[in-house]
Amino acid sequence: MSETDLKLKQKTKVQKPKLYKVILVNDDYTPREFVVLILKAEFRLDMAQAEVVMLTAHQKGVCVVSVYPKDVAETKATRAIDAASQMGYPLQFTVEPE
Repeated sequence: MSETDLKLKQKTKVQKPKLYKVILVNDDYTPREFVVLILKAEFRLDMAQAEVVMLTAHQKGVCVVSVYPKDVAETKATRAIDAASQMGYPLQFTVEPE
């Protein structure tokens, strides 16, 4: 068997990206209706899902909105915070590893 007959097989393992949670942080200033609007617009939640997330954050202080790859999670959280800020609300979202 010659060297040209030997073929090296290379296995490539594709790793799934690590996922990150986007967390809604409750505050006493942002109206509930506005929070629901942001959740629907930025995170594509339906009305029922958005209301559950908003109420959970209101009652417990925080609530996981959704889970995404890191760059998507950070972008969505930033866009939601920016939209709230433009309206004068202190709405906050955090991003944490799952």
